[in-house]
Amino acid sequence: MANAASGMAVHDDCKLKFMELKAKRNYRFILFKIEQQQIVIDKLGEPNESYDDFTSSFPADECRYAVFDFDFTTEENCQKSKIFFIAWSPDSSKVRMKMVYASSKDRFKRELDGISFELQATDPSEMSLDIVKGRVF
Repeated sequence: MANAASGMAVHDDCKLKFMELKAKRNYRFILFKIEQQQIVIDKLGEPNESYDDFTSSFPADECRYAVFDFDFTTEENCQKSKIFFIAWSPDSSKVRMKMVYASSKDRFKRELDGISFELQATDPSEMSLDIVKGRVF
């Protein structure tokens, strides 16, 4: 069993579904949670779901990790996408939960190859669409 210093175990589905998001674009986003000493999938967002659907999926008082496949058009009119990793740690979540998520984040992120940007958010305004766009452009 992994301890907080070494990071949590990562369920195989997490990597598999992330690869499907990245390569096949089967999902718009994935929310992950820590449950029974391992990181597991909390929610899969369908390809047609919006950024608002994504941000409304976060619980108000529990931490989560998430990835979002952000589509955009460059100034040269090229369609592109970038994958964002978001560490959600609301102020209202328990201190122990915040510590466990913070200590496991980097190891988990290394398991997900292809992340372009990372955001850390304690309230929805810190991961607004404007902030995401600002990181891309």
